[in-house]
Amino acid sequence: MSTGEILVGLDIGTTKIAAVIGRRDEYNKMTIMGVGHSPSAGLRRGVVIDIKKTVESIKTAVKQAELFAGHEVTAVYAGIAGDHIRSINSKGVIAVSGKDNIITEDDVERVINAAKAIALPMDREILHTLPQEYIVNAQDGIKTPVGMYGVRLEAEVHIITAAAASAQNIVNCIRDAGYDVADIVLEPYASSLSVLQKDEKELGVTIIDIGGGTTDIAMFYDGSIRHTSVIGIGGEHVTRDLAQGLRTSNEQAESIKKEHGIAMQSLLETDEVISIPGLAGRRPREISKGVLAAIIEPRMEELIALALREMQGSNVFDSMGAGVVLTGGASLLEGTLDLAEEMMGLPVKLGIPNVGGGLVDTVNSPIYATGVGLLVYADMFGSAADYIDNSGVKWVVGRLKDMFENLFK
Repeated sequence: MSTGEILVGLDIGTTKIAAVIGRRDEYNKMTIMGVGHSPSAGLRRGVVIDIKKTVESIKTAVKQAELFAGHEVTAVYAGIAGDHIRSINSKGVIAVSGKDNIITEDDVERVINAAKAIALPMDREILHTLPQEYIVNAQDGIKTPVGMYGVRLEAEVHIITAAAASAQNIVNCIRDAGYDVADIVLEPYASSLSVLQKDEKELGVTIIDIGGGTTDIAMFYDGSIRHTSVIGIGGEHVTRDLAQGLRTSNEQAESIKKEHGIAMQSLLETDEVISIPGLAGRRPREISKGVLAAIIEPRMEELIALALREMQGSNVFDSMGAGVVLTGGASLLEGTLDLAEEMMGLPVKLGIPNVGGGLVDTVNSPIYATGVGLLVYADMFGSAADYIDNSGVKWVVGRLKDMFENLFK
């Protein structure tokens, strides 16, 4: 992307839709120019269930960001999640056919295409094909094979797929809101671009993005993504548990969770009593924080246990030297980091977006990890991306060459 070009990330979540506008300044830093958000009423576990409500939420979020930035938005990079996301590691092999057996960019593209040649159900589309490493004449661990001599080139890649209908519904909602779709990006992958450091990815790290309706996981080792998955549980499940347990509305439960909630009862220093407003004119009631924690902790334990099981099912779990990074709005619940560290037996920290300037204080929160990460993705790969065409969800192959060059920087 050229300096000064306007980029827009659109995080379409289950409980909120956030738009972040930014650009790279003259000092090569990502500057945040505008931020907007809106409650998301038209999605469930990351999947659109009400087109009209989703369109209105998108319009509201983007218009807010436009007012902040003083720029009109025409196209967005959109995030996608949901428990329809699937991933697989694959391998491709080709014979090097170039002059003097020197590997070229065309060879790299051919071997990636060979790795992508997997049988997929008709209702699924490839969202990302992310190279992990190349093998030249049985020599593994190679990140950039172009220019090397070889007769046999192999590529190990991580392929992420989405349900075509779910992706198409997101595209349709964005278009109905009046914006073009530059690309669709897996949300935990986007979040990783904004909160993870290069040395963490090399050593081994897992990012767990706890959103409203889903918890998204991406595992990295040796600088490359090795495993991704999505769990259909998030912060709104804690809110619903509280609403039922306290016999109050979801809105009140969410407010109580944010102000007084804690993920571990053992962290409570005093069992303070709080007042809960009565529902539909009923008298307010008093309840202790210990009771709140007793409702919250089992659900958070379930969420973390499911995330841990997903991690343990990968072949790089024992290589997570840098531990775990928690991000997403629900990671802000007090005690979540302590509970995750205790249950996983790994070091855990909070993931904050890393940006250069502009509205830094506004996005200095895990809530905006995906939105900022979408800007980073657009900055890295946008020059090679095309708009998704009007005939349906079409993942653009033409961006691959730039992707290979940028992934291992």
